[in-house]
Amino acid sequence: MDIRELRTFSTVAYTGSFSRAAEKLRIAQPALSRHVAKLEEELKVALFVRHARGVVLTPAGARLLDRAEMMLHYLNGTSEYVRDDDPQERGHLAVGLTPAIGLAVGANMVRRFRARWPKAMLHVREGLSTSLQAWLLDGSVQAAVVYNQPLLEAFEVRPLFSEPMVLVAPPGEAPRTLRFVDLADLPLILPALPHSNRRLIEQMATQNGVRLRVIMEIDSVALTRQLVADGLGYSITAQLAIQPAVDAGIVTSHQIERPSLRSHVGVATLRELRDSPLAGSWVEILTDELRTLALDGAWKGKAIWGDD
Repeated sequence: MDIRELRTFSTVAYTGSFSRAAEKLRIAQPALSRHVAKLEEELKVALFVRHARGVVLTPAGARLLDRAEMMLHYLNGTSEYVRDDDPQERGHLAVGLTPAIGLAVGANMVRRFRARWPKAMLHVREGLSTSLQAWLLDGSVQAAVVYNQPLLEAFEVRPLFSEPMVLVAPPGEAPRTLRFVDLADLPLILPALPHSNRRLIEQMATQNGVRLRVIMEIDSVALTRQLVADGLGYSITAQLAIQPAVDAGIVTSHQIERPSLRSHVGVATLRELRDSPLAGSWVEILTDELRTLALDGAWKGKAIWGDD
């Protein structure tokens, strides 16, 4: 593949149409179609699904678009990078945050990072912990928040804090404390494996001889919260992620004890990038923002900073 084909592919993906892409790139549509066909032939996958109104990406096309964006960005910035006396300032950093942490500190982190590296391109991706781990492994992000991260040779993981996991219940239930064994009687809505929360819950169930009754597997935090609020079941999640909905009266949370469940949060980087100034700055800012929340801010009393 060459860069012209990737640029053509990317333009088709964003315009959703071969004709609009040809107009934007000012090339004949047959030539544009040949570029895409050559890519599909070389990669041995279909990149688009054609329909009457245009095209949409296939899963393979979506994965290629991720890589194409990074390659085109590096190519477009190469001239400035070579001429720059301090090229680190014009670098590119892609990072991953979970929705809860992005909502809590994302804006502050971006402002601080931009103030320190005004010429750098920052790409923030939001996703579930399993997506963040996958993006780290395939190089889509260089640093990410991780939950209950298993040891992997490729990652450098800095532990940050731990937080209790709670039972999420429909509104109107009086908050109470349950034993872990009590969860066996409840209809549960949980994310599917290999989600880190599900893995932690299943490990605890196995250790305590508890057979959980999972009635639905839902990976969306927002949808799970709505289903619980509608009385269709219960869920188990980290307290910090659900606390805003509890405060708003959308759902109720019950403490789990004997034994308690704790989720451990850290920040992971690829070992090969441990000396990257951009990644180092992002990790430093993330650590500082979360430490402030846990020790002095909104999370005080709900998260234990450092090892516990």
